[in-house]
Amino acid sequence: MKLEPACIIDNMDLSDRVFSDIDLAGARLTACVMRDVQFSGTCLQDARFDECRFVRCRFANVDLRDAVFENCSFGDDSGHIGTQFAFSRIDQARFDRCDLSFAKFDRSSLFGIELTACNLRGAVFHKADFFRTFSRKLVKSAVKMRSCNLEFADLNDARMPGGDLTGSNLREAILFDADLEGADLRGCDLVQALIAGAKLARADLRGADVAGLNLKELATIEAMIVSADQQYPLLAAMGLEVYAE
Repeated sequence: MKLEPACIIDNMDLSDRVFSDIDLAGARLTACVMRDVQFSGTCLQDARFDECRFVRCRFANVDLRDAVFENCSFGDDSGHIGTQFAFSRIDQARFDRCDLSFAKFDRSSLFGIELTACNLRGAVFHKADFFRTFSRKLVKSAVKMRSCNLEFADLNDARMPGGDLTGSNLREAILFDADLEGADLRGCDLVQALIAGAKLARADLRGADVAGLNLKELATIEAMIVSADQQYPLLAAMGLEVYAE
């Protein structure tokens, strides 16, 4: 079995293989295991991984553009050490129903990334870049984290304007100074989220659990969208006493 572009590998333990500086563009891996593997300078563009396990792995300077991960696990056996992605291009990659608990996305490009029904509990997004520059005057942001568990996740200073986070659990997430202007936060759980300095102007929070969300701590709230039944917990969090009559 040779590691090469467009290779197809099923049900193998690849922990002893060297993944540094190789081209695996378009590869298809199913039910494979990789323990303590260092991906460095690896090209995984358009690769597909189904039901694979990445245990204590690190992706550094890796090309993951348009890669697809379905039902993959990125945690260690105890579930406390997550995979690290550093200085990597993860643009328009897709993660479906993956366990990314305690994963760290460090100074990586994540423009257009899609995460659906993923467990991102305790994940850290450190200087993650959700933007792409198309021209001097055209810079766009794109990110989707739908129905994901982001409990305790660190999104401090994350810039995700217009992002789609519908149905995600952000309970006790760190959102200090995060830019979520125009974001879709419908159905999110924001209970005890740390939101001081966050920007939520034009964000849609309809159906979200906003108990304890203090609007006075936010940097922007202009044209923020909420439903009528949310006004009471929002006003109560600001210290106002709300009466029905």
